[in-house]
Amino acid sequence: MKIIVTGGAGFIGSAVVRNAIEQGHCVLNYDALTYAACLDNVASVKDNPRYRFVHGDICNEQVLQSTFADFSPDAVMHLAAESHVDRSIDGPDAFMETNIMGTYKLLKAARNYWVETGKLDSFRFLHVSTDEVFGSLGPSGLFTETTAYAPNSPYSASKAASDHLVRAWGETYGLPVLISNCSNNYGPFHFPEKLIPVVILNALSGQDIPIYGKGDNIRDWLYVEDHADALLTVIARGALGNTYNIGGNNEMSNLGLVTIICEILDRKRPSSKPYSTQIKFVDDRPGHDQRYAIDAAKISSDLGWKPSVTLEQGLEKTVGWFLHNEAWWQALQGRKGVGVRLGVKT
Repeated sequence: MKIIVTGGAGFIGSAVVRNAIEQGHCVLNYDALTYAACLDNVASVKDNPRYRFVHGDICNEQVLQSTFADFSPDAVMHLAAESHVDRSIDGPDAFMETNIMGTYKLLKAARNYWVETGKLDSFRFLHVSTDEVFGSLGPSGLFTETTAYAPNSPYSASKAASDHLVRAWGETYGLPVLISNCSNNYGPFHFPEKLIPVVILNALSGQDIPIYGKGDNIRDWLYVEDHADALLTVIARGALGNTYNIGGNNEMSNLGLVTIICEILDRKRPSSKPYSTQIKFVDDRPGHDQRYAIDAAKISSDLGWKPSVTLEQGLEKTVGWFLHNEAWWQALQGRKGVGVRLGVKT
């Protein structure tokens, strides 16, 4: 397929780009190159003749229109988004603009292209979202594709709104859409403001390893390469109009996760004392959801996809990658907000 990937220089988007090229697709990476984007993430494919890059904002209708006309895609995989919950608490405006209005303008451009090309049966629009739109789970139960939306942060509210826009464009205009909702991603090229890279980099630099609240918040962790494979499976074989939950079947408390990472670092990069001694409990995030857990039975039964990496395997790979790619993360640490506690304003 010829695929436009929005946000293809970001963490998950770049994994999709790399995997799509490896699978033989032609990819146009459309990215605004905001603070969390890095073209080094796709350096391994930048010289591939099936790869193209367009520096563009999804809020820019003119650039979107020309990109669709020039590339003539078979599919759109929409991953461009503001995604950091803490940043959304301090500055929600960017989340409303990019995640809601940007999605609207991308849908508008995609529909115009689809209509102008005769409403091609082969066209697909996949919107990549998050399990955070469902709110917080209690100690039991799983999010399914029919779970009611109950977002609790500005970030998750903006993603919930964008999900509804995509669904509406499918129902009202017949645009061939798909939606996916994933659990927490981790792996190589993870931007150093998220939990796992913060733990690794703070441990290595001898700084406190911050854990919000009591560390008992639970997440389902999904290795980013597995997620990319799932998304390419959905865009190729997913039933139009459907939503697919994508999870790693790896529930873990934040404290448990941090403890495992410290143990891996103790083996791979021994220090004078265990890295776990650097753990420091800090004030919790406002509105911090207690637990997320994905039921991925539908994508497994309908499309035959299952995660291939356990949490223990994925963390070993991730820690090893950060230890061997210091130049990549060192270049990003000077970017605005990295290394600073955000999301405490109320």
